[in-house]
Amino acid sequence: MKRIIRILFSGLIAGIVGLGVTEMENMRVIPSQVSGILNSWYLNKELILFIIIFALMFFTLSIPVAHNIYVKLEQALNKYPMQEIIMYISGLTIGLAVANLISTAFIVDRTQLMTQIFIALLYLGLGCFGIYLVHLKKEEIKGWISKKGEILSQSHPKILDTSVIIDGRILDIMTTGFIEGKVIIPSFVLDELRHIADSSDSLKRNRGRRGLDILNELKGIKGIPVEVLDIDYVDLDEVDSKLLKLAKQIQGKVVTNDFNLNKVARLQKVQVLNINDLANAVKPILLPNEEMTVTIVKEGKEQEQGLAYLNDGTMIVIEGGKKHVGSTVSIIVSTVLQTSAGRMIFAKVLKA
Repeated sequence: MKRIIRILFSGLIAGIVGLGVTEMENMRVIPSQVSGILNSWYLNKELILFIIIFALMFFTLSIPVAHNIYVKLEQALNKYPMQEIIMYISGLTIGLAVANLISTAFIVDRTQLMTQIFIALLYLGLGCFGIYLVHLKKEEIKGWISKKGEILSQSHPKILDTSVIIDGRILDIMTTGFIEGKVIIPSFVLDELRHIADSSDSLKRNRGRRGLDILNELKGIKGIPVEVLDIDYVDLDEVDSKLLKLAKQIQGKVVTNDFNLNKVARLQKVQVLNINDLANAVKPILLPNEEMTVTIVKEGKEQEQGLAYLNDGTMIVIEGGKKHVGSTVSIIVSTVLQTSAGRMIFAKVLKA
């Protein structure tokens, strides 16, 4: 894009300068009777050489200008998702098409200056009106597209971050079929996994290798396309920032269990599928006075307390359970507390 902008800019400047020099020097215009393009080039060899020299000169001078244009253009495009950009282009196209129909049907004489000005204003006005109309009705258009073919719901790929791959539960979730559509592993996430797997710290190294093993198993799941997307953003350092930028560009959802990434994604209006939220949502609901059977595995912090755990890891604090450590007993739930760290259940040993 930078090269294209520089070439267009330098070519435009060189052409303007060349035409200006042609007028000032009163150089001869190629007569229509002269045949052969080579002869025409020969007759205007000084002009062609002049334009080439100026093109090279302005190509070099336009490097900082082209860079600034490129940066501003990229910033402007990043503000809007691709879907909205396509909608605005469609609105502009419709407006220009209507202007063309009106000018063709009602304007006969196009040689007059006022008529040409009117046609230009007609194209400009209806083109802007088409963009403005799409801007006002874009939410309705999105809803209409979604209802007609569920295009929007099907076009949301799932982007896996490093933490959810290492966690491993995503493998079981995908195996059960609860995640639909394409699953994307960006190359910068894969690079981070390799870096962790090569760490000198044994714990990090084991976690990284586990993540790579999970990836290999993910690719073997039938019915769900898993794609390693070769993409990177050299202007960003953090993997989380790259994930959010990629999600915006492809209208994807980030699958994670990272609490901080979840908060930042919500601020940037990026959809997130949090594995921890899913795990909390599917935990069994226990009510006070409900009876159940558990195995007390160890003593609690307080006197006479014992601790047991459900299959999902929920801790149960059992009053009077210290003397039953290692035994399977019946308990009755007394209180269920929901904290930011998860649920905690308090119970008593059920007397026989």
